[in-house]
Amino acid sequence: MAGKPNYKRVLLKVSGEALMGSGQYGIDVATVDRIAHEVKDALALGVEVCMVIGGGNIFRGLSGAADGMDRSSADYMGMLATVMNALAMQNGLERSGVATRVLSAIPMTSVCEPYIRRRAERHMEKGRVVIFAAGTGNPFFTTDTAAALRAAEMNCDALMKGTNVDGVYSADPKTDPQAERYDQLTYMDVLSRDLKVMDASAVSLSRENGIPIIVFSIQQSGAFTQVLKGDGACTIVQS
Repeated sequence: MAGKPNYKRVLLKVSGEALMGSGQYGIDVATVDRIAHEVKDALALGVEVCMVIGGGNIFRGLSGAADGMDRSSADYMGMLATVMNALAMQNGLERSGVATRVLSAIPMTSVCEPYIRRRAERHMEKGRVVIFAAGTGNPFFTTDTAAALRAAEMNCDALMKGTNVDGVYSADPKTDPQAERYDQLTYMDVLSRDLKVMDASAVSLSRENGIPIIVFSIQQSGAFTQVLKGDGACTIVQS
């Protein structure tokens, strides 16, 4: 694979919805395997990769709370959904021949390791893909915030947000054909215009730690490695 990557260590944030494939909910194994191959290709470039996966394909804490459920309980259910997705992704990566560890912010030692920063560092140094599950372990925080937090803790060079579109737009490109795609934005642009890149606490955390947020399409085959090499369609959010 020609081309030198621009980053040595990255955190890849994938929404739970990205794992659904063409389904309405749940996990599509073929889609998981495809994303696993994208990660394997990134490792072949010499990039260290860790991951955070959302839980929206199984359960959304916010929508559960909106339906009258206690917000804390709903958020914990959402965190457990991220563990299910993390185990599915671990399985996909291992089928691709990639050594992987799932570290959960909520200890559940029968299925994965508890999150310990130094242990995660060691796994990454050994070339393993580390998947951080259960968000931050606290309610009222999204998996976006968990991704920004883990990216800072792991000293990542960039936070890669794999979405269903190839960057940040001024409006939803699926409903508004006039929507403009941005190549570059500052953290303050995102916060002041309330652009739906990540939630405000995730953007603020990335800004404080100087970690660029790179938004690209995880649905486009080969896009992850292209963006790592500075090619491909994406939006870069930085100072």
